[in-house]
Amino acid sequence: MSTAHTVVSPQEWLEARKALLAKEKELTRLSDEIAKERRALPWEEVTKSYVFDGPNGKETFQDLFKDKSQLIIYHFMFGPDAEAGCPSCSFYGDHHNGTDVHLEQRDTTWVAVSRGPYEKLAKYKERMGWTWKWVSADGNGFPEDMKVSFNPPFDGTEVYNYGTPKYIAPEMHGLSVFFKDKETGKIYHTYSAYARGADILLGTHNELDFTPKGRDDEEFAPYKMAWLKRHDEYEAKGDAD
Repeated sequence: MSTAHTVVSPQEWLEARKALLAKEKELTRLSDEIAKERRALPWEEVTKSYVFDGPNGKETFQDLFKDKSQLIIYHFMFGPDAEAGCPSCSFYGDHHNGTDVHLEQRDTTWVAVSRGPYEKLAKYKERMGWTWKWVSADGNGFPEDMKVSFNPPFDGTEVYNYGTPKYIAPEMHGLSVFFKDKETGKIYHTYSAYARGADILLGTHNELDFTPKGRDDEEFAPYKMAWLKRHDEYEAKGDAD
């Protein structure tokens, strides 16, 4: 990036910054309104009984909630035949480490779900140093029902992110939210987001957006996260001092 940029007096800088601040506040208010509408969406009842493999052996869908009424599931791309997790999903995994204790103060649990066998998930989780819970849904149909896993051959009718995308793979990522009525035990699907709909979870991207170079990823278009590696695979150039 060239250092050539508009340089102004302190007063001119302040005026420009305040003009942008007005737009930032407008965006914040819009974000608050969208969050309110998201919470007001209708729910759909989950009527299937799913059983997962996890650190505690076989666990039902109800077990994933622990004693909370809200459950966030991250659909992590790690297929049955994979030996390592998707780099982009691993990026999400890095961002979630350490947040469980905070979510649980707000009646919410967080679990990652993949189709890979639990033994592989546990081994990769140990390699990455993650502390959050990860369970396997291999064979239980949950990822397929949530429209994040697909079985070849593809015929162009696969639905992902509420449409039929040009590109599809056996494993796609996303985020789903569920609510459990503690009195009746019924579980409801309240929200799902896919593709860039989950981008807000990436604090690294949000912090880079404050910088002059931004995400600095235009050279990697159309797949702008092609620069990304698992956190133990970077060479010295990208390492923090």
